[in-house]
Amino acid sequence: MKKIVIGILVISLSLFAGQINVAVAANVSYAIGDLIKEFNKTNPDTKVEVTLGSSGKLTAQIKNGAPYNIFMAANMKYPKALYSDKIAITKPVIYAQGSLAILSVKKLDMSKGINLAKDSSVSKIAIANPKTAPYGKAAVEAMKNAKIYNDVVKKYVYAESISQTVTYATTATDIGFIAKSSLYSPKMSMYKEGVNWIDVNPKLYTPINQGIVIINNAKDNKEAKAFYDFILSADAKKIFNKFGYLVP
Repeated sequence: MKKIVIGILVISLSLFAGQINVAVAANVSYAIGDLIKEFNKTNPDTKVEVTLGSSGKLTAQIKNGAPYNIFMAANMKYPKALYSDKIAITKPVIYAQGSLAILSVKKLDMSKGINLAKDSSVSKIAIANPKTAPYGKAAVEAMKNAKIYNDVVKKYVYAESISQTVTYATTATDIGFIAKSSLYSPKMSMYKEGVNWIDVNPKLYTPINQGIVIINNAKDNKEAKAFYDFILSADAKKIFNKFGYLVP
């Protein structure tokens, strides 16, 4: 009888436990674990399923009916498009501002700044696909504004997302234009500022305002709304700051 009671209790609890599906831009992959852990402190029965990818590809999936409840994009362009098409029920709001950094596992002269990209010691540059990844677009913009684009474009090795760009930068290319947030992952702690990485001057590219929206299928989903509110909360801002983001 005791086993039956426990079994019924487990079943009852599972009926109240919910799951939300969140589409998350790849650059947030380093912070999302901490964000979910903090969210679950006050929402312990909500399971947050995360799908990572480039903002462009995630947007295409959402337009094709992918069952995501919330979209955390790498810039405002894509959530604005979903809201305009009446696929999102909330107007896009900035949850964080991303920034670019240059990473290399090799001993290169980081004092050269972005001009390091055109150095003869650099033959391959990892960059996220600028057509689908906002960080890739920002990297191209920075190089154009620094007037080195024509000198370096032939060196580009395109990645599908900003997280893949980090992989390329640490395994297959000389340098990579990455999301600064990735450097705050524990597994990246071996890379030191001024030695392995430097900031890209933020004046060289348009601020990367990252936007969040609730998708239509979550219109009456209280758990999705709770996670959305959390991402915009002071507690979430502290986590974003910890991972190298600026917050509005």
